Amino acid sequence: MRETISILLLMLIAVPIAGELKFHPFQDDFRISFGTTAFFFFLLWLRPSLLAGILTGLIVVLFRIVLDFLSGDVFSFLSSFQMHFPAFCYYAAFACLFSLFRVNTLHHRPLWVGLLGTIAEIAANLVELSFRAVSWEGVFQLEVVGPIAVIALIRSFFVLSFFNMIQLRQAKWMEKQQRNRNEQMLMLISNLYEESVHLKKTLHQVEDITRNCYELYREMNEVEREDGTSKRYAKRLLSLAGQVHEVKKDNQRIYAGLSKLISDENERDYMPLGELIGIIVQAQRKYARLLEKDIQFETNVEVPYLACHIYTTLSLINNLVGNSVEAIRDRGMVSIVALIDESREWIHFGVTDDGPGIAVKDKELLFMPGFTTKYDVSGKPSTGIGLSYVKEVTESLQGMIDISEDSRGQTTHFCIRLPIATLIQKG
Repeated sequence: MRETISILLLMLIAVPIAGELKFHPFQDDFRISFGTTAFFFFLLWLRPSLLAGILTGLIVVLFRIVLDFLSGDVFSFLSSFQMHFPAFCYYAAFACLFSLFRVNTLHHRPLWVGLLGTIAEIAANLVELSFRAVSWEGVFQLEVVGPIAVIALIRSFFVLSFFNMIQLRQAKWMEKQQRNRNEQMLMLISNLYEESVHLKKTLHQVEDITRNCYELYREMNEVEREDGTSKRYAKRLLSLAGQVHEVKKDNQRIYAGLSKLISDENERDYMPLGELIGIIVQAQRKYARLLEKDIQFETNVEVPYLACHIYTTLSLINNLVGNSVEAIRDRGMVSIVALIDESREWIHFGVTDDGPGIAVKDKELLFMPGFTTKYDVSGKPSTGIGLSYVKEVTESLQGMIDISEDSRGQTTHFCIRLPIATLIQKG
C-alpha cells in the first residue's frame, strides 16, 4: 500500500511537469506531450488505475491554470479552465479504458499491453479533440486520426519496452537474491548434516556408556559386603545409568529431527556437481575476505552436470577447502578438482593449497578428533573435528582419503576417492 501511494504521488508530480514538453500537431490548443507517455508508464505500476487517472487529470488542469496565472498579464479563470478541461477528459478516458481492458493483468502478454495501450490512447485523444472541436465532423477524419494513431503506437511500445526493461532488471535482481538465499540455506543444511554425523557417533558412545554402567551395577549388586556400601554405590550407579539414558533419548529425538530434515531421498537433494563446487568457492571466497586474506580459487570439474547428493558433497569438500583457506597465511591459491576414473565407478576430489604445509610429526595425528594446528588471534584453538569428520564420512561411504605434499613441501594436496554410486541418485 505504501509503495502504491508513493508511485501515485510521484505520478501526480511528474505527469503535469512532463506535459509541458509538448508540440501542437494541429496548430490549436491540442497538444502531444511527454505527460501522456509518463502517464501510461505510471499506470502500468498502479492498481486501481481509474482513480489515478481522475486525480492526475485534476492535477494537470490545476497545474496549467496556475501556469496561465503566473505567465499572463491578463488572467481569466473561466477561459483558462475551458481551455484545459479537455485535458482532464483525456486522462479520465485513458484511465477508464485502461481499467476496462484490465491491462495490468496482462503483463505476461506484452504485445496485448502495447496494443490495448495504443487503442486507449487513440480513443482518449479523440475524446479530448471532441471537446475542443467545434463539431465532431472535423475530428473523425483520416488526416486527424492517422497521425494520432501513429504517435500512439510508437509511444505505447516505447513505454512498454522501457517498462519491460525495468521488470527484467528487477526479476534478475530478485533471482540473484533468491539464489543467494538458497546457497546460504544449502550451506546451513550441509553444516547440520555434518553435525548429525557427530551426533550419531555421540549416540553410540552414550549407548556404550549406559550399557557399561548397567553391567557395572549388576556386578556391584552381586558383591556382598558387611557395611552395605556395595549396595549403596550400586544404586547410585543405576541412577547415573538412568540419567545417561535420558540424555541419550533427548539426543535421539534431536537426531531424528535432523535426519528427517536432511535425509529424505528426493530430487531436490541433488544438484549438478559444477554448481555445488561454485557454491563452495563463493562461500570460501567470502570467508577468505572475512579473514582478510587474498586467496585465489581455481576449479576443474570434469563432469559438471553429474547430479550429486548436495549435503554430502558440500560438507566434505567445503571442509577441505575451508581447511586450506585457514592454513594459508596472507595470500595464496586453492585448487579444486573433480575427476572420474576410467572405470567410471569412482570419483576423485582433490583440494590443493600453497600454504605452509604440514609438519612430519603432525601427519599421523591429522585425522584424530580434537587435533588441530590452527589458533585464532586470541590463541584459542580450533575444534579439530573437521578432518576427522571428513575421514569418518569418507570411510562410511566405502571411500578413502589421502594427503600428500610436493617434494619441496610448498603445496599440500588432499584427495578423496569415493564410489560414484554413493553420491548420485539411486534409480
